[in-house]
Amino acid sequence: MADQVVTVVGGGLAGSECALQLAARGVSVRLCEMRPQTMTPAHHTAAFAELVCSNSLKSTRPDSAAGLLKSELRRMGSKLLECAEQAAVPAGGALAVDRDAFSALVGKRIEDDPLIEVVHGEVTDIPEGRVVIAAGPLCSDALADRLRALVGGESLSFFDAAAPIVDAATLDLDVLFRQSRYDDAGRGDYLNAPLNRDEYDAFIDALVGAERVVQRDFEKGGLFQACQPAEEVARTGHDALRFGAMKPVGLTDPRTGRRPWAALQLRAENADGTAYNLVGFQTNLTFGEQKRVFRMIPGLQNAEFFRFGVMHRNTFFDSPHVLDRTFAIPGTKVRLAGQITGTEGYVEAIASGLVAALNTYAEIIGAAPLELPVTGALGSLIAYATDPATEQYQPMHVNFGLVPPLEDGKRRGKRERYAAYADRAERDLSVYLATRSELFSEGELHG
Repeated sequence: MADQVVTVVGGGLAGSECALQLAARGVSVRLCEMRPQTMTPAHHTAAFAELVCSNSLKSTRPDSAAGLLKSELRRMGSKLLECAEQAAVPAGGALAVDRDAFSALVGKRIEDDPLIEVVHGEVTDIPEGRVVIAAGPLCSDALADRLRALVGGESLSFFDAAAPIVDAATLDLDVLFRQSRYDDAGRGDYLNAPLNRDEYDAFIDALVGAERVVQRDFEKGGLFQACQPAEEVARTGHDALRFGAMKPVGLTDPRTGRRPWAALQLRAENADGTAYNLVGFQTNLTFGEQKRVFRMIPGLQNAEFFRFGVMHRNTFFDSPHVLDRTFAIPGTKVRLAGQITGTEGYVEAIASGLVAALNTYAEIIGAAPLELPVTGALGSLIAYATDPATEQYQPMHVNFGLVPPLEDGKRRGKRERYAAYADRAERDLSVYLATRSELFSEGELHG
């Protein structure tokens, strides 16, 4: 099938997964990536599958939507999930990765695959033939304009933000303590900066009053809820962060033997633990203000920043009204994948790249498109993102609010209900995958 060539535009999470999946099925791929010739406001390298915000791929709990999605991808043979698990760093109940190691693993797989041709340079028009555009939410202006003209619908935008990364060698370990929430034994996966009430009050006042880079646009409602800057959260109420990113529950300050009034958590960015991410502290503050304000946190008074937090505009298309159920533009051989479709999140982007590859491959061999059960994490997200009845479409992570209710009518607590959702999803996916062996290489499906 090497005579079949599919052009994949974008070497991010979705594009990399898509290219590797197609090549694994004997399809030749032309993978186009504009970096390093043309960079974006968020990227720092030319590496494939660069993580531009957090290094966390969220929960691994089997009874969470994020954990269920990983289970589904693992069973369908996701290439990037394998790389992520190989590059994992300690993060409690989450899958976090050494971002450089992760990108290196993905890049090696791409560069070593004889069926993938990498082409560097900006794509300004839609290529001929079968195409998967996974250019990301920072798609170049020229290509975005061509897509707008092709779909005939509106594209939307929102602001996304990334948290600062600090040098571990500049942190005060006499103040910070290592513990995961509710973890009484062993070496915790997070560093915690404890604040008393006065320290918290002073920090919040400084955070809210600090100079921002972008101001007026926030008044227009352009913020994506899951990535709101910390200062915007704090602006909603003085204790908002203390009940959110800085909640102290499950933590005990060893200096006092008590729970602190508030705590900032720091998560390792790499396997060597030389860099730490300020968890939940995406920000739009100027670089100078980030230094001033974040150094008010106990233990960070001498912190040096490897990377300051940044904010940038993301663009996505109104998928329910311009794409079909396979994320294809009707009447064309063009399919979209990744965050440009509004499926928001790292693992969601990987998943959409897998789905784009499977649906493209199905077209090539004349098979029916992939129709994952709506009871699953991925199937329910696809159903939401391609349902024409969806109004005021906004970027969406997988979540159990998208799945159909349980049919037995039993009353359950939240944890028990989520576990039941996950069990049902696993059963339904097993039944479905057993009917679609033509889409998967022998031995690719995992139980």
